[in-house]
Amino acid sequence: MSISRRALLGTAAATATAAAAGGARAQRVKLKIGVLNDMSGPYADDGGPVSLACTRQAVQEWGDHGFDVEVISGDHQNKPDVGASLARQWFDQEGVDVIVDVPTSSVALAVNTVAREKNKVYLNSGGATTDLTGSQCTPNTIHWTYDTYMLAHSTAGAMVRAGGDSWYFVTADYVFGQQLERDAGSFVTAGGGKVLGSRRYPFPDTTEFSSLLVQAQASGAKVLGLANAGNDTINCIKQAAEFGLTKTMRIAALLGSLRTVHAIGLEQAQGLTFSESFFWDLNERTRAFTNRVKGRFTKPAQWATMTPVGCYGATLHYLKAAAQMGAGAAKANGAAAVAQMKKMPTDDDAFGPGRIREDGRTLHPVYLLQAKAPKESAGEWDLVKVIATTPAEEAFKPMKDGGCALIKA
Repeated sequence: MSISRRALLGTAAATATAAAAGGARAQRVKLKIGVLNDMSGPYADDGGPVSLACTRQAVQEWGDHGFDVEVISGDHQNKPDVGASLARQWFDQEGVDVIVDVPTSSVALAVNTVAREKNKVYLNSGGATTDLTGSQCTPNTIHWTYDTYMLAHSTAGAMVRAGGDSWYFVTADYVFGQQLERDAGSFVTAGGGKVLGSRRYPFPDTTEFSSLLVQAQASGAKVLGLANAGNDTINCIKQAAEFGLTKTMRIAALLGSLRTVHAIGLEQAQGLTFSESFFWDLNERTRAFTNRVKGRFTKPAQWATMTPVGCYGATLHYLKAAAQMGAGAAKANGAAAVAQMKKMPTDDDAFGPGRIREDGRTLHPVYLLQAKAPKESAGEWDLVKVIATTPAEEAFKPMKDGGCALIKA
């Protein structure tokens, strides 16, 4: 059987076309996101697997826009050296383009440095230090969700106005706790109140707080300010109730959450005030988001609170920016990807509309929440009510006061 020259040429052309198409498919860009947080320690239930679930929810909702997205996770054990080492390994050896979350401010600052050095993207949700948008700001970092200034402004400021004009602090002795005590104390004194004392404890190695609480009670202060988070906050409040401290002092959980109230129970938690930038029962959009994501949670006691939900919001906005500039360009230049994120207004079902400032601070409203009395609750997670809202443009430290070198004079 003979084959004509025309047929041979046609076959060759078809083969070349198929090979080109196959090559195009093989070159499809993949962005890799690493969720780095505390998966096993005192902050695990406030972020950990829930932050991972919320990040994956963002990727699922984003869908297929011409590039692939992979999500991995790691445990930094609340140790800066471990966090920095994992970040380097991910960037250098595993092709990670973005690191998300990173609670524990000392770890957050370490990862912040590595991300800038490698020109990758860091989307902070769990680390509270204002240094990320202040003295240690970089063109590679976005600070979503909350920080120590916002917490102090909302919670401490409101409690002083309500008559809580004398404070005693129990503080986790590392960057986060120190800055939170400092910022809250400044709002107390600015409001005409006094700080009567404080005690700092080793983190994360402390679970017994009785001696600190006895000293707080003996101070005569009206308010016990808890400059800590996660299980430390829960243990402090439970032990304070056991000692009868809640009969003579009000407790300000400077970084509390809905999970804090759930873990303590309304009998002990009622009246507790704290601040969050996300509240699941705020409106139709927040309830819809919570219903979508809660199926990803692995434990009955897990719920959508601001730190893990910040991972959702930041990841979704990053993917929008990557699509706008091209996934390949976003992968090649982390600072350029962050610059694109700053150019675009933020908007999602969890936080609503907002924006990212030049210093990397994401702006959204902040809600002062108060734990309900047991008789007010209509369900397992119907635990708090909004008693005040701070507008987005007022909730965070003014950019002129932050000391970020990215800000042009």
